[in-house]
Amino acid sequence: MAELSQTLSSDLGGLPVVPADIHAAAETIRGAVVETPCSYSRTLSNICGCDIWLKFENLQFTSSFKERGALNRLKALTPEERARGVVAMSAGNHAQGVAYHAKRLGIPATIVMPVGTPMVKVENTRHHGAEVVVTGATLEEAAAYARSHGEVHGMIFVHPYDDPLVIAGQGTVGLEILEAVPELDTLVVPIGGGGLISGIAIAAKSIKPSLRILGVEAWLYPSMYNAIHDGNLPARGDTLAEGIAVKSPGKITTEIVRRLVDDIALVNEAELERAVATLISIEKTVVEGAGAAGLAALMSDPSRFAGQKVGLVLSGGNIDTRLIASVLTRELAREGRLTQLSLDIPDRPGQLAAVAALLAEAGANIIEVSHQRTFSDLPAKATLLQLVIETRDSAHLDEVMAKLGASGLSARCT
Repeated sequence: MAELSQTLSSDLGGLPVVPADIHAAAETIRGAVVETPCSYSRTLSNICGCDIWLKFENLQFTSSFKERGALNRLKALTPEERARGVVAMSAGNHAQGVAYHAKRLGIPATIVMPVGTPMVKVENTRHHGAEVVVTGATLEEAAAYARSHGEVHGMIFVHPYDDPLVIAGQGTVGLEILEAVPELDTLVVPIGGGGLISGIAIAAKSIKPSLRILGVEAWLYPSMYNAIHDGNLPARGDTLAEGIAVKSPGKITTEIVRRLVDDIALVNEAELERAVATLISIEKTVVEGAGAAGLAALMSDPSRFAGQKVGLVLSGGNIDTRLIASVLTRELAREGRLTQLSLDIPDRPGQLAAVAALLAEAGANIIEVSHQRTFSDLPAKATLLQLVIETRDSAHLDEVMAKLGASGLSARCT
């Protein structure tokens, strides 16, 4: 893919948000949002062949950077506008940011969330005191309802990304990163509607024009990639990164990205899952799919970042616990550490014990056992034995399969 940096202009003039707006936002939100850590990861750096710093925006009170832009926008309301209240549409993180700070400031808030929003985000938003309306199959449909609702009730619409005040608030992440690590070569930032990367790009380029900014989208929702490259890749389906599952990026943000972002990478679902699991296992930090997109891009193409000093924004940590369990077990399966086996064995006493003994000798741990006699096409005197086993890695799994085969057992991974 051709790099956008060939047409990049370091001139920030003419943009709807300027560095002064971001510095003003930093003062506005100071003390009300967390100045999150930006920490060096020795283990990830060794794995990926570059120096990696992580910006832990998942450690905000609502577990997302979205608080920054939401608060900056809310603080700009007049007393009369505050009394009328605000309405917003969101798949979760913007919703929580608006709801939390609106409650703090005594502003009535209604949040419209699309059907399919993770329940943890819906319940957290209600917990913060907002009225929640779940409607619309997509963010765009939820947005249409939110605007209509706001017009009927005289409420102020707080856009999740296509608003200069929101963009300026998100840009404070960039100020903090470069204050902590001024020697960075590259910043990798998730893209949904584009508010976060737009604000960061303006802040970062004003401080260090040579800094490369790489955006990351899910393959299933390449909306900003399409907008910048005049592409027509489809945007559809269920993605682990629902926080950046946006079919249409903002008009303001698209123009900023076109001018200041060097390139956009696309990551698939397996790469997103691997990144979420890696951050849990190595950094002991819980990050949602969107928040792990930057690491997914880096791990999928480490040669692109070799020898560089790279900053990754972990943009949010709101992920359902059941989904975390699924991601972790699926990653164990990909690594060959968790495997389902099927064996055809005689339906005689002692056969299960014999298989278990062989697996024990091979050092494999049995997690689940299922005997299937009825719903199979095996002879009546045979049974289908299904096992889930735990092994150290794929090489150990190969050893286990070889041992079963040498004992005359026909085992297959299913």
